Amino acid sequence: MTLNPVVISVIVMIVLCLFKLNVILSLIIAALVGGTLAGFPLDETMGILIEGMSGNASTALSYILLGMLAAAIHKSGVARVLTKSIGRWIAGKGVVLVIILAVISSLSQNLIPVHIAFIPILIPPLIAVMNKLKIDRRAVATSLTFGLKAPYVALPFGYGWIFHGLISEHMTRNGMEIAQGDVWRSMWIAGFAMFVGLLVAIFITYRKPRDYEAIDIVDDSNITSFEDERITRRQFVALIGAVAAFGVQLSPLESLHIGALVGIAIMVVGGAIKWSDIDEMVNNGIGMMGYIAFVMLVAAGYAEVLDTTGGVHTLVETITGVIGQNQLIAATIMILIGLVITMGIGTSFGTISIIAVLYVPLATAVGFSPMATVLLIGTAAALGDAGSPASDSTLGPTAGLNVDGQHDHIWDTCVPTFLHYNIPLIIFGIIGAIML
Repeated sequence: MTLNPVVISVIVMIVLCLFKLNVILSLIIAALVGGTLAGFPLDETMGILIEGMSGNASTALSYILLGMLAAAIHKSGVARVLTKSIGRWIAGKGVVLVIILAVISSLSQNLIPVHIAFIPILIPPLIAVMNKLKIDRRAVATSLTFGLKAPYVALPFGYGWIFHGLISEHMTRNGMEIAQGDVWRSMWIAGFAMFVGLLVAIFITYRKPRDYEAIDIVDDSNITSFEDERITRRQFVALIGAVAAFGVQLSPLESLHIGALVGIAIMVVGGAIKWSDIDEMVNNGIGMMGYIAFVMLVAAGYAEVLDTTGGVHTLVETITGVIGQNQLIAATIMILIGLVITMGIGTSFGTISIIAVLYVPLATAVGFSPMATVLLIGTAAALGDAGSPASDSTLGPTAGLNVDGQHDHIWDTCVPTFLHYNIPLIIFGIIGAIML
């Protein structure tokens, strides 16, 4: 098992990231290592990587377009007005701001399912407020990641309905039928585990003040006064554009791409963005979200390499004999296998199909109930979105918090989210599966 190409590749990727090698380069090197160990020539491995990148092409384009939309909204000054409103609400208490951001982030998964699109709009203008209150940005990163994950993990609404549907679909396809509406009856345990991790992060681990250097990000980002500011016509048009973008996403079209384009078009036609400023808007949008888009592209290629090596199935076959009928050992090994797979791929939704193929037969052989199997699959899948350098749930918070270059993706986002969410998920997932 220790020489399994998937295990070695994921370890290489994690180690390189911990030593602060760029995530994209870490993914490429790890893919080449995995392919080589599986017996593929370098050129063939690279070909698989490039071909697999198309799997996230749609997601990458949507992130770039949303980055442009965010840049346009920021240019109009709407974010400044919102920031001053939040500044009045928190009344000088940093923990209140962190909790508010966790709530806003949670709403982005169900009530207004825009996922990470709100981060480049809301977070950069709040950096000055965070600095003034000496908030540890690691607390903010954990609160944002909580909101981006916990709602879809535990609740059957918005992205959660999709996530639970995938669990139901692939369990049924592999011989263990479970209704989509019943998935939450197990997955609330995983959501509660994350809530415990959030409380520990906010009130224990990162409660102490942390100083950051005051660096001007853009001309209007550093908000030092929280007095009322009247909204202008330009800002009103920008708000209409933002609402329209979200409305299109919630409409039968369900398209982030079209929604972002509609929002941008309304801002340009309505005068919120001048024609001469379009190039600046595009450049700023790519600067905000382009890196995430490229990481997601390479991550899809990396996932394709891992799948092609056949190492995932070999890994399961190797440990099947070790499990026996001991449910504690079985649950522990199954969760840890899921951790290896999802940490490498970096997506909860994309790994359910892989995990279900492996977990359903194992769970049946060991005697786990369908509800216990739901928790094992859902928890193992969720591990990939907290702590993985290639996850949009960690890349998004970093993109917003690192606008002044003082927030490290690995040590300030990935490591804190891994410790506070993956550890409780593993513990609650194992205990919950045994009890169900």
